[in-house]
Amino acid sequence: MTHVENELNSQPECWMRAAEQAAGHREALPGAGERVAVVGCGTSYFMAQAVAALREGAGQGETDAFAASEFPHGRSYDRVVALTRSGTTTEVLELLGELSGRTRTTAVTADPDTPVMDAADDLVVLDFADERSVVQTRFATTALTLLRAHLGLHTDAVVADARTALATPLPEGLVECRQFTFLGRGWTVGLASEAGLKMREASLSWTEAYPAMEYRHGPISVTGEGTATWTLGTAPDGLAAQVRATGARWIEGELDPLAELVRVQRLAIAVAAARGLDPDRPRHLTRSVILTP
Repeated sequence: MTHVENELNSQPECWMRAAEQAAGHREALPGAGERVAVVGCGTSYFMAQAVAALREGAGQGETDAFAASEFPHGRSYDRVVALTRSGTTTEVLELLGELSGRTRTTAVTADPDTPVMDAADDLVVLDFADERSVVQTRFATTALTLLRAHLGLHTDAVVADARTALATPLPEGLVECRQFTFLGRGWTVGLASEAGLKMREASLSWTEAYPAMEYRHGPISVTGEGTATWTLGTAPDGLAAQVRATGARWIEGELDPLAELVRVQRLAIAVAAARGLDPDRPRHLTRSVILTP
């Protein structure tokens, strides 16, 4: 079994630990009413998008999400939260350095022995969710679970759905599809983008991701025989019928959207295996992007 398989299978336990620890990190995480930006790179950026939508939707305060390299320095925030598994990503460290002394910062990381420990004002270390694999699975979803719990939006049902996602067979014939589209609404738009990234990283698949209502504004034109469209969360009325009419596979998420993401992670590994690829050695990727001058 690959590292990434072992790690994705451990997610229910990781989520339980994160939810239990959320209260202990209350001072390090954004308080109600703070104006907040959540930043990250790659997978962490997509988790930031989900967090921002959840927090603002919960009425906790204005919340934005940015790729760390695209942070708008002309805006004022009470706190910036950086999601960084490795704690070494160049863009994140540079941003935290630029914000030092001006804006309070929090880093959520997996590795306590990295430069981010000195770069942020507040720290949350999820070392139990660290990974050996390049392809992120459990750290990203565990960080999101921590923040969902902090917002009062995590329940035991989410963990139960994750166990179902790991135990239930994938839809028959899905592995053979040549193209995959993932759709989300609200906080699950970020999850849809992450689903597409997992498929690209692990299995070199042609994938796309969109807000569900935007899918009919052009992207559906590439849908047809041999393709699959998967929603993370509730689909807009009528969309399932439109997709099926193209001849494509339609997969509607019935579990908690974070658990649906676990199913996509499993699909990525299954497609990689079918194509003779090693998901522990994704093409052109490293665990952390560290830029040299």
